[in-house]
This record gives sequence, structure tokens and C-alpha cells, in this order.
Amino acid sequence: MEVIEDVVIVGAGIAGLTTCLGLHRQGIRSLVLESSDSLRITGFALLTWTNAWKALDAVGIGDSLRQQHELLRGNMTSSTISGLQTLKMSFVAKGKHGEHEVRCLKRKLLLEGLANELPNGTIRCSSKVVSIEESGYIKLIHLADGNIIKTKVLIGYDGVNSVVAKWLGFKKPAFTRRSAIRGSTNFNTKHGFEPLFMQFFGQGVRCSAMPCDDKSIYWAFTWSPSTKEKELEDKPELMRQYVMSKLGVMPEQVRAVIENTELDAFLSSPLRYRNPWELLWGNISKGNVCVAGDALHPMTPDIGQGGCSALEDGPVLARCLGEALMEIKQKSGIETKEEYKKIEMGLKKYANERRWRSFDLIATANVVGFI
Repeated sequence: MEVIEDVVIVGAGIAGLTTCLGLHRQGIRSLVLESSDSLRITGFALLTWTNAWKALDAVGIGDSLRQQHELLRGNMTSSTISGLQTLKMSFVAKGKHGEHEVRCLKRKLLLEGLANELPNGTIRCSSKVVSIEESGYIKLIHLADGNIIKTKVLIGYDGVNSVVAKWLGFKKPAFTRRSAIRGSTNFNTKHGFEPLFMQFFGQGVRCSAMPCDDKSIYWAFTWSPSTKEKELEDKPELMRQYVMSKLGVMPEQVRAVIENTELDAFLSSPLRYRNPWELLWGNISKGNVCVAGDALHPMTPDIGQGGCSALEDGPVLARCLGEALMEIKQKSGIETKEEYKKIEMGLKKYANERRWRSFDLIATANVVGFI
């Protein structure tokens, strides 16, 4: 008997699994295809703001993650030229939309927290999507190993090099001429850092550091590399030396964290973004196919919303698609064409809810980065 999946999600990153879990909470099964041979844990950690925690609460894993991560109490910004503090802001005071909640979340714990809530067999690793084909109201997903999967709904969470985004007509994300180096340091004993989001600016360089918990610190360094400096990306030892030479006037405690980071805990990558105008003109959804997360709105890290906005996509997409699928489920003998139309309308609703939000975040991040 031919098996046709109800929903296939391409990419088992944090956003893809959040959508999958959002659907699962409604009793809707989906299959997640991951190209790697295991869950991808790249980037070590991500700064999560209030909007991300609302998304995690919506799928029911917020509280378990809160217990493992320290609440950041504020932001402290300093100059690497003078060493003087230029800004101190509290996260404890109530903001425009209520209480602030800011934590630095370990990607490994987040991915495991999401995956552990899903039924066995939901995530299929070593399943690289190479092309997509239409067959009536069904999509045929061609995998690198020759297998073909049929589905009624296809969702692309497959990152900046998305096959699904390409099928929808999106261009490849543009390079910003800036790069980021990220690292993480784990301590055997308590590190003694205050629960602050620390930022350091000066001479074209931006560095940030923050605790995830009482024994680990996550840090990031962004700059505009010359052609020669781009060659450092594959040489962790030289990369570390370069970062140390550019830190300027900075607290010794923070310098020591970067200096003592293990070489295999250095990750360098060029910063890419999607032209925000593409989101207004392009197809976020088309028929029974849509994109989300970095496949839709890759952005620079300047406002700390790349991962947060991808997590935001999850519950919105799960709700819009879930409403359509539950309506189909309740109707007996529904025709294939009508089923397709309801799915199409559900995905259009999601696209309309996320279009301007994504445009706003990409554009704001670009402006802040430029400044």
C-alpha cells in the first residue's frame, strides 16, 4: 500500500522541531527529514528573548529549559577603545509588553528537549533532500539516497541553502561582508560571572559574552574580514590569536574566557541575510509548500533575533496548519481538491502573519549592523 505522509518538515533544527512539536500537541503527526546523521548542534548557544520563551511555552518545554539556564538581569555595553562603560540596562524592569525574560540557551539542551517530546520515528536522519516534484496535489520529495517520499504538506526549515526556498523562487541569501566567530567555554567550578549580557564595541569589532548557567559562558565576535583574514576560518589556532589581538581594552575575566576556549569550540561563519523586499514580493507559501526559520528570514545577529524569530515561526505555523488539518479530519469523505485548498489557505494565513514581522526584523538587524 502506498504511504503518503500528511506533513513533512525538512530540517531538524530548533525551529523545525518546534513546529513538529506544536503539531504533535494537536494530535497531528509529521515526519522530519534531517540531512545529517544525527541532530545538528552548531553554534553552541543562542540568546533567547521574551518572544522566544513565549514560543517555547506554547509547545510546553519552557519550564524544563528555565531550570537549566540562568536568567540574565541586564545588558552592559563598554568601549574596547577607552574601556569605559557606555550603557547599562536592566532586564528586570517591566518592558512595553510586560516582564522581560532573557537567557542564553544551550542549543544541545534545546534540541534534546524538543526531540525527547516527540514520538519515536518522527526524525529521520541521513535524509538529504535534493529535489521536489509535483504530482497532482501531492509533493514528491527526492532524497540523495534515491528514496522518494510523498506528502500532502511540505515545510522547509532547511536553512540558508534551502532546497524548498529555491523551489518557491527565493534567491540565495546575500553575504554581508561580515563574519562571526562563536565559542563556548565550560568550567569545572562556578565561573563567578554576573548574570549579564556583556557587549564590547570598538574599531569595527563587536564582541559579546554571557553565562548560560553557573559553569558555562557563550561568546561571539563579529567583524569585517579582509580577503586574507577569511583564510583564518579553517585555522582555529590562528583564529583565536586574531580574536585576542582585536579585543582592545576589555576585562581580563572576559579575555581569559576566549583565550581558554578549546580549539574545537571555535566556530566561524560568514554572516548572510535575505533582502527584506524578497519577503514582500516572494512566495512564503505556494499551494501545500512553505518555508520558515532561516530558510525564510536569515538575518544578521545584531539584534539577537535570528533564533528567536525562527522559534516564533513554530507555534504560528503549527496553529495555522493545525486548524486546516483538524477541519479536514472532522469532514468525512472530503475530496482531495478541497483538502488541498484548506491546506493552502492555512499556509497562506501563516505567511501573512509572518511576512511583515520577518521583514521588520531583517531590516532592523541590517541597520543596527551597519551602524
